[in-house]
Formats: sequence, structure tokens, C-alpha cells
Amino acid sequence: MIQFNALLIAFLAVFVFQSLFQLALNLVNISYLRRHENHVPRVFQDTVDKEKFSKIISYTADSTRFSLIEKLFDQALLLVILLTGFLPWFVEIINTWHIGFIGGGLIFFAVIIIIANLLDIPFDLYGTFVIEDRYGFNTKTIKLWIIDWIKGMTISFILGAIIIFFLLTLVFYIKNAWWFFAWIVISVFELLIMWLYPVLIAPLFNKFEPIANKELEDKIAILMGKAGLAVKGVFQMDAGKRSKHTNAYFTGIGRIKRIVLFDTLLASHPDEEILSVLAHETGHWMKKHIIKQLVLLEILSLIGLFIVAKLVNWQLIYQTFGFQEQITYVGLFLVPVLLSPLGYFMRPVGSAISRKYEREADDIAVKLMGTAGPMKNALIKLSADNLANLAPHPLFSWFNYSHPPPVERIERLENMMEDV
Repeated sequence: MIQFNALLIAFLAVFVFQSLFQLALNLVNISYLRRHENHVPRVFQDTVDKEKFSKIISYTADSTRFSLIEKLFDQALLLVILLTGFLPWFVEIINTWHIGFIGGGLIFFAVIIIIANLLDIPFDLYGTFVIEDRYGFNTKTIKLWIIDWIKGMTISFILGAIIIFFLLTLVFYIKNAWWFFAWIVISVFELLIMWLYPVLIAPLFNKFEPIANKELEDKIAILMGKAGLAVKGVFQMDAGKRSKHTNAYFTGIGRIKRIVLFDTLLASHPDEEILSVLAHETGHWMKKHIIKQLVLLEILSLIGLFIVAKLVNWQLIYQTFGFQEQITYVGLFLVPVLLSPLGYFMRPVGSAISRKYEREADDIAVKLMGTAGPMKNALIKLSADNLANLAPHPLFSWFNYSHPPPVERIERLENMMEDV
């Protein structure tokens, strides 16, 4: 039976506060944007007219409201799972099967993940075929959505099962020091996935071909030469069969680094703007941002696993949620859930670090291109074409944005042009 003790009350208080804060922050952001609906930012006035700006406001408002509903539903579902006694009831059923700690843990996590993914289907469908379709972005068919969902679920299920199996095995056999060896296994597994993703996983969803524009390919080779960066190849991806959004990215590690350009980007931007976007991505590699982020992630992962290991044996956690005895695989679920609201409020730290890296990458892009003009023009067009929020509330962008807001970023590039 669930116990409404100090631990549960404290968790619920922080959990509800997080939900209300999240709701208020998003509503403030929408309100702030609407208050500026008659004022197109100066740097966009030549590209975005009032009709386009109105469309940006509507897209931001619709997608934000929908995202809020989805998040609140997920949070409500979590409370239902925690507070209705579902977990003790489910574990009792698992125990009747006599499949042991590792088998029981695998079934426990598998069922929770499957339930969450099945209940997410209506939201994914609505987001894709209503909101994205309403604003002219969606090009995906129902058939393709089903195929993608099956592939995604299969891959996630296999990879998840592997990592959970190793985690449970370490917990069962190593006892007190399991968290350190789990950190090593998870870290190696993450690096392996990063290495294999470009050649094994990504091609299951998209077709990757050498870019047809050989002149652009030569320019990219010269750009990479300036940066001293060796890449395995430059590919165009058939992103247009799913969405009209535009993008480009680096992928892979070690000797299989690849440059990937969306076909939608190639179709809508001149060569110099595409090169500036790639120069920005190159800047991340030159400044070792990927490595720095990976190191930070691994440090946080180690600390997180250590904390989980210390709390997973706390009997009060199990008693609070209706368990008469300690079942460690349940604790591996409950402890991260209890800590998650606190983690949410650490988001501004990660956002601030990411924005710093983005500004540094912009600096490298300008240096490689010899001018800030192409990068500025690319950002203006990318923001307008993707209906990005051009006037986010400062608190919202400070808390959530991994990139500087578009206006701030473009004005910074303009200042660099003036300094030359």
C-alpha cells in the first residue's frame, strides 16, 4: 500500500512545482511572442513579412501547446504508475513466473517502456499529421510512419534490452561496486553506438548518397582542408520524404566521420550558405566540443550511477511505493524518477554551456569562410524556413535554448562584419 510519508510528499511537491513552472514558462513565452506580433525583428524585415511572422507565431503557439499537453500527459501517467499500486501488483505477477532477478528486471522495464511508447503513438501521429502538416512541413505518409515506428521500436528494444541486461547482471553479481563497472559498460556501449550509427542504424531510415553537386563537393573538401579535418565522405540524405525542415550535421567518430546534408537544404540554399553551415559544424570539431560534451556527460553519468547505487538500498523508497521488501530492479526505476525533477532545474547550466559552444563555432565558421555574410544569410533563411521563434522570452531561451536566439546570433554576426 502506498504510504503518504515525508518522502512522497516532498517528491510530489517538487514534481508539481516542476510541472507548474514548466507550464508557466511556456505560456509566458507564447504571450511574449504575441505581444511582439506587430514588430518583425529588424534583421528579418527583408525576409519575413507580417503574414510570415503571423505564421511563425501560430506555429510556435500550436507546437508549444501541443508539447505541453504531451508532457503533462506523460507526467500524469508517471503519477498513475507510481501512486495506484500498479508497480507492486505487477512485480507480484512477475514473481509468480520464477524467472529470477535478471529475467524479472528485463520484463519489468520492457513492459513499462512498451506502455509508454504505445501511449505516445497518438501524440506522435497528431504532431506529424496535424501540426506539421498544417504548416506545410510534413511529407511523411502513414505507411512510412508505421515503418519508421516499427524500426525505431525494434532498434530501441534491442539496444535497451542489451544495456539493461548488463546493468542487472552487474547489480546481481558485483553488489556494492556494480555502479562503477556499469559506468564503464554504458560508456563503451555509447561510444560503440556513436561509431556504428552512421553505417548501420541511420541507413535503416534514410538513403545516403554522395552529393550530386561535384562543385560543392570540391568546395567542401577545400573547407575541410583549411580546418585540417579528415572526413569519410560528404553525403546527401533524403530528408524530404519525411519533412521540409532543413539541416546539416556531422556524424560518426574516429575514421568514419561523415558530413550529411539534407536534400531540402541543398535545394533551398546557395553553395556559400551551405558551406557556412558546414563551417559552423566544423567549428564544433575544431574546438573539441563533442569531446568536451562527451567527457562532461560521462562524469555526470558516473556521479548519477554512484548516487543511484547509494539510494537504491534505501528501504523507505520501497515502502513508500507499496513494496514490503527491497527489489533492486524496481529501485533502479524509482530512484531516477525521484531525482528527475531536480535534474530538470539543472537544465539552464547545460543550455548555457551549449550556447557558449555555438558562439565559438560561429566564430570558427566566420574565420574559415573569411566573412560573416554567408553564415548570417544562412541563419536568416533557416530560421524563416523552419518557422523558428524569432522573439522568445529571455527567461525561456535562457532556461531551454541550446543555441542563442536567432536575432541575438545574427546581430552578433553583423557586428563581426563591421569589425572586419
